[in-house]
Amino acid sequence: MAPRDDMLWISTFLEAQAAENGAARNTRLAYGRDLKDLAAWLARKGLSFATATRDSIEDYLLSCEAAGLSKATRARRLAAIRQLHRFAHDEGWRDDNPALRISGPGATRRLPMTLTRDEVDRLLDAARNKGRTEGERLRNTALLELLYATGMRVTELVTLPVAAVRGDPRMILVKGKGDKERMVPLSTPARAALAAWLAHRDRTEEDGRRQGKPASRHLFPGPGAAGHLTRQHFHLMLKDISVLAGVDPSKVTPHTLRHAFATHLLSGGADLRVIQTLLGHADVATTEIYTHVLDDHLKSLVLDHHPLARPAKT
Repeated sequence: MAPRDDMLWISTFLEAQAAENGAARNTRLAYGRDLKDLAAWLARKGLSFATATRDSIEDYLLSCEAAGLSKATRARRLAAIRQLHRFAHDEGWRDDNPALRISGPGATRRLPMTLTRDEVDRLLDAARNKGRTEGERLRNTALLELLYATGMRVTELVTLPVAAVRGDPRMILVKGKGDKERMVPLSTPARAALAAWLAHRDRTEEDGRRQGKPASRHLFPGPGAAGHLTRQHFHLMLKDISVLAGVDPSKVTPHTLRHAFATHLLSGGADLRVIQTLLGHADVATTEIYTHVLDDHLKSLVLDHHPLARPAKT
């Protein structure tokens, strides 16, 4: 029997995505937001997930385009709609799948923004001086060194358990999208920054235990309900560090540091398959976009530095 209202459709679908497909929390949150938006639009038309037609879903997508939503956002919303109705059909909630043959807008393929090696060096230097206390400075240094050394996603970084870095490891286990695990190596600077941060963190934890405070299982503890530093806090902190480093803050996000990790590895001669493994990409086609970034970099080097590319003197 189908759920009695659209909100139950969404919650049941998202629970199944987590249990059966291992969908990451951020993916489920995005699907939830997209499907709630569709539910509200259908309700204004006197419709629901149970009664939506192909025409009504296409009308909804047209309204998204008229509202100025990007191709990528509209493609993601259609993906959520398709997944929901496929699930509903499999569960017997509907006899048909109205989203089955709807063609998507297609996401515009954009080259990822990245950072130069000099910009990364300036950010790492600035992190060592960013913070009101020695502990904050050590934490900030460890965060940036670890992110640039491994190319982790920001969620993977802030949720990293402290047990993963005990014993000065050369490699650490990272849990990525869909709870897939991968091993990533640590650079010497990252290991040194981690060791300094761990020593301070452990002293602080010991002081807390004496006062009856529970120990945190996270490498980077936070005061919120999740128990770890939030993505939002790290994002804002990174903007402050970029200002201190003299790097344009609009260029600096956790993801651009991930891109810098991949691009700098590729320019240094690393194999694309190795970079795919380190980044946790399911498909090498996702990793191949970095070859385009490198191509543009090489073109600019030739145009800027080759003597025949310079304008002739008059």
